[in-house]
Amino acid sequence: MPVTAITGSASGIGAATNAMLQAAGHRVIGIDLRGAQVCADLSTPKGRAHAVQAVLEESGGVLDSLVLCAGLSSDSTPPAKVVSVNYFGAVELLDSLLPALGRSSGAPGHAAAVVVSSVASTHLSWDQNPLATVLSASDESAVAAVLDSFGARAGFMAYAGSKNALTVAVRRRVNTWAQAGVRLNTVAPGVVMTPLLQRGLDDPKIGPLIRDFVAPIARRAEPSEIASLISFLLSEQAAYIHGAQMVIDGGIDAATRPTLF
Repeated sequence: MPVTAITGSASGIGAATNAMLQAAGHRVIGIDLRGAQVCADLSTPKGRAHAVQAVLEESGGVLDSLVLCAGLSSDSTPPAKVVSVNYFGAVELLDSLLPALGRSSGAPGHAAAVVVSSVASTHLSWDQNPLATVLSASDESAVAAVLDSFGARAGFMAYAGSKNALTVAVRRRVNTWAQAGVRLNTVAPGVVMTPLLQRGLDDPKIGPLIRDFVAPIARRAEPSEIASLISFLLSEQAAYIHGAQMVIDGGIDAATRPTLF
């Protein structure tokens, strides 16, 4: 039975992935603030360390797959917390749990991790990302000062900047992870019907922006649709997919950036 750890397992994309993988025969170790086998706050170094230790204890130090779904949206406060969860909460678990994934008993390339980024990661280029320098230096304490300079746009910059940096971090790890026999990819959803999205829709400031963000396929994705892609990327059918970002957004990225890919 494959053993899979999932952050953000109690709601949204994480909950849908949890259900889908359990139905496929995985033993899932869920990680979330509450309602999971491992309850941890990934916005803090202490919470991340607890999550890693608890996962290693639950799994016996061996994982077959890892899915990082936990994240905060642009309306979360303070903006620096968005970066702490979306970037540091993901990257620290990736690096800390790679040895456990490397001990998977499956064939080479059997072990895999999928990180949930966002189509917003494409809204900034790395050389225009104001968080690039501090995140490359792993300087979490400097994030708030960078975001403060953006005033009312701090939330957007925290979200797009953290997701852009997260995708870059995954791509920069392809050699190390391949040498360990573990595949690593990201998925980049567009607008998905999750509790986080509903909170944004209810916000008088960003709600209209979300409603105006309409994809060529003019509806919002269901969490199960993102979970299906994650499940595929973890499977042996995806054994040669490594370091890729799979956009699953109903066509919005192609419509807004047709010449950039």
